[in-house]
Amino acid sequence: MMYGDFYNNGGFMKVLLIATTAALLLSGCATTKSWSATGGSRSDATVKLSYEYGMFERPQVNEAEAINLATSRCKTWGYTGAEAFGGQTQQCNMSDGMGGCNRWLVTKEYQCTGLGNKEPGAN
Repeated sequence: MMYGDFYNNGGFMKVLLIATTAALLLSGCATTKSWSATGGSRSDATVKLSYEYGMFERPQVNEAEAINLATSRCKTWGYTGAEAFGGQTQQCNMSDGMGGCNRWLVTKEYQCTGLGNKEPGAN
C-alpha cells in the first residue's frame, strides 16, 4: 500500500472519524445537577447542600437555586436568609478500584442569617 492509497481509499477519514468520536466521548457531557439539602444544624444556623456527578459528566449547577433552597431551610428555623460560606468540598463516592473515582459528591455549606428562633416552638 502506498502513502497516497491510504488517503484515496478513505483510510484517513476513518481514522479521523474514530479520533473525533473518542474525543467527544472522553470530554464528557455538560449535565444540569440540582442541589438537595443533606445536612445542617439549627443551633449552629448552618445548612449543607449537595449534588452528585459521574466521571464523564461536567456538572452545571444553578447557584441561585442553591441560595433559595438554603434560605428556605433557614426560614423554617426562623431566620430570614442564607449566605454561602465560600468554598465547597468534593469527595469520592464510588472508587473505580484503581485509584480513580467514578462518582463524586459535592457539598456546600450555608450560614443562616437574620435573627432566628433556635429552639423549636419558640415563636
